[in-house]
Amino acid sequence: MGCTSSILQQAGGKRKKMLIPEVVVFVPTMQIPVQSDLQKGLKGLIPKDMIDHLIHFRNRAILLSEDTDVSAIPEIKQALEEYLPVLLGLTKKDYGTLEAVTFKWRTLDERRQEICASNTWYEVLSVVYMLAVLTLIEANMLLVPKQYTGSSDRIVSTDCQRDAVDMLLKASGYLEFCVKSILPQLGPEHKNKLHKDMREGALEALSLQALGQGTELQLGLAIDNQKATLSVKRRLACEELIFFTQAHYSLSVEKTDESDAGKQSLGIRYKFLEAKAAAYFYHGLIVDKSNEPSCHTNALGCFVAAEELLSESRKACLSFCLAYPVTRAPPLWGAMKHFHHKIPDTASKKSQLYGYLLDQEKGLQPPPELPEFQLSLRPDDYELPKVDSAWSREKWEVIGQPLKDHLEDPEDVTEDES
Repeated sequence: MGCTSSILQQAGGKRKKMLIPEVVVFVPTMQIPVQSDLQKGLKGLIPKDMIDHLIHFRNRAILLSEDTDVSAIPEIKQALEEYLPVLLGLTKKDYGTLEAVTFKWRTLDERRQEICASNTWYEVLSVVYMLAVLTLIEANMLLVPKQYTGSSDRIVSTDCQRDAVDMLLKASGYLEFCVKSILPQLGPEHKNKLHKDMREGALEALSLQALGQGTELQLGLAIDNQKATLSVKRRLACEELIFFTQAHYSLSVEKTDESDAGKQSLGIRYKFLEAKAAAYFYHGLIVDKSNEPSCHTNALGCFVAAEELLSESRKACLSFCLAYPVTRAPPLWGAMKHFHHKIPDTASKKSQLYGYLLDQEKGLQPPPELPEFQLSLRPDDYELPKVDSAWSREKWEVIGQPLKDHLEDPEDVTEDES
């Protein structure tokens, strides 16, 4: 699971080798569950078999999450999805179990920070958040070759790109649900304990980033489709820009400084610049179709702005990659390979073609405003599963000993018998 950060591997006494993962889709630091004393917290509140039921599913998620690799992601997701219905029973107020257990989680990076909270909704949030992060990793895996060859040529199949879009929408749905339905269940004292990646602004930004990157993939598919019009491509580029603009705003509202926002903030900036360059490029092509001289100068302003933004995005990408945890940018492919060739070439040709118009208008004017569009991509709907039927009071005597027997201390029984 070290795909979310730099991985150190050491075989025997050999020197450590740093493996720097390639990132197409931004993935925050993974957090995994660690052992928590459910038995102590829940004893006397629910039957022993119900406690064992919970421990079994949580331990399975812990076991799969530790010391494994990305190939186990489907199993981990299944374990989390099977754990959720059982876990949700603890949120029912009539059982008195909402704050009975201190749940512990740990970041899966070099810092290995442990976070804990005595609230079942914190555990639910952590599980759904982990499902989102695992889904983002799966989306990234679809866009990165299994074996790194160092080649500058990268071809990602249409099917992989479409599957990645589906994964991004699913991840966005998990994250949106965390913000709208789970976080409101936590009081300020528990929200303050959350890891910075799990706070409201960061979750909103991550959900929007996923939608923005899904839109970028759609733009790449449109570029390869001869039937896609300039208007369609411009719309997709503008929508991508809006998603990353909104993501930046969500993260800034969290009132984190640059060092706290860290890699996520840098990732948003670099994708924002790329999206804006693409939007100006296509807007310039459309404006340039008019025969009016003013439209030609406006188009030139778009092309020059696009070229400058593209240059800025290269620097922003480097800053993103060097920020902790260190990552590798993929070689140019898809939409960005197209833009890195087309934008400088078009800006150069149009500057020569319309240079005389700039003399007449005394220099290049600022680029025109970009059009606004209603966003077409939406997060997938996500709802929590139904509470496991084992939580039905009528079934408690079936799955285990009666509650009144469970509450009796074995030592007391021994004393009575003696």
